[in-house]
Amino acid sequence: MNKERVEEDSFGKMSIPANALYGIQTARTVDNLSFSGKSLAQYPHYIRALAFVKKAAALANGEAGVLTCELKEAIIAACDEIAANHHREAFIVDVLHGGGGIGTNMNMNEVIANLANEKLGQARGTYRPIHPIEHVNASQSTSDVCHTAGRIAILLSYESLKLQIEACIRALKVLAQKFHGIETISRTCLQDAMKVSLGQAFQSGVAMLERRLDGLNRSVEQLHYINLGGTVIGSGVGAPERYRAMVVQKLCETTGMVLRHRDNLFDAAQYIDDLAATSKELNLLASCLLKLAKDLRLRSSGPEAGFGEIVLPAVQAGSSFFPGKVNPVIPETLMQCCFQIFGCDRATQATLEHAELDLNVFDGMACINILDAMDMMKKALGIFTERCLLGITANQERCKELANSLIPMVMQLREKFGYSTVARWIREKKKDELIRVLENGGEKSDTSQTV
Repeated sequence: MNKERVEEDSFGKMSIPANALYGIQTARTVDNLSFSGKSLAQYPHYIRALAFVKKAAALANGEAGVLTCELKEAIIAACDEIAANHHREAFIVDVLHGGGGIGTNMNMNEVIANLANEKLGQARGTYRPIHPIEHVNASQSTSDVCHTAGRIAILLSYESLKLQIEACIRALKVLAQKFHGIETISRTCLQDAMKVSLGQAFQSGVAMLERRLDGLNRSVEQLHYINLGGTVIGSGVGAPERYRAMVVQKLCETTGMVLRHRDNLFDAAQYIDDLAATSKELNLLASCLLKLAKDLRLRSSGPEAGFGEIVLPAVQAGSSFFPGKVNPVIPETLMQCCFQIFGCDRATQATLEHAELDLNVFDGMACINILDAMDMMKKALGIFTERCLLGITANQERCKELANSLIPMVMQLREKFGYSTVARWIREKKKDELIRVLENGGEKSDTSQTV
């Protein structure tokens, strides 16, 4: 049995595995443009979104008279299979390939064409009666297909990230309530400050995450505005008017989402600040979570020579050198996730900055970096919540010791004797006298009069 088939385009002939659902355009993209090790198969939300777009386009093309009923139905059936997470192994292009995403679009077009033709009794690679470009890609360009599918993929991915953020907020609320009555010491500039409830540290985390979630929600909401039907640069040239009038509605029906055209489709082709804004919100979330994770490391430092206010769950050995040493590996994992997200955001901002003239050809790269950032954050935040936050306990004895140390005591004296007087006492190192004054209920003893 022949294990290969030969396909031909304007650049010549090429051997393709006989059973492959992809075709020559996909194979050329893999040969010419691969570098990242990230294949489209690793992004199921993106594959699903592309299938939704192709299905909506087939429905609109059917209504517009571009496709016969037979061809339309075969394409739709193929799209439904792909959207149901079948045939992922066929999506082999590098998601960061150059060319404005043409390899991604053609990978999907060829897989759909081969599946649809099989349903009509034809062999893979024949592209009859359904052609990847003439029929599957009818009334579309790579630009509006990938622009739209990328945003849908982010919307799909965001749902699970949002759930993880909400779970983290709930866990922090539990800790804030649990530690509400435990006094410890606050610190400014890493120096001792006044008494504070340990619960306040966690309540501030709640407020931060609720604010960041609100910011993410607002930025992601803007991704419901798409440019499908605008073809390459937003003019809609190459797509029938009837198709353009109904394709977004067909996509809404296909995805179950509320999607709308951007106000200006030329703008949509050139400026991807909607993606940059979402990426920046993820960056802000990562920056805030980085601080939260660092604070947990400090508060749990020790066990004898550190802050020692809280105890983090021990999940594994912390050292191959120190027997019995347990390190804050879960917060450190979240911190490293945050570092990676900073990198994803920088790449995304670059895709906005380096657009030129009438089309931003780096739109797909921005979408992939946002999908990567969301996926990493979802996983790391889940681990952080389940294996760290939910098991944190307070070292109440240590907290009490810190709350009753010198500087919190000084703050009580300041309220009675004033800043300057107490500052002078501190300089003169009369700690024992300060303690006696405080024990006397703030009344000066004879000794204190001479200070």
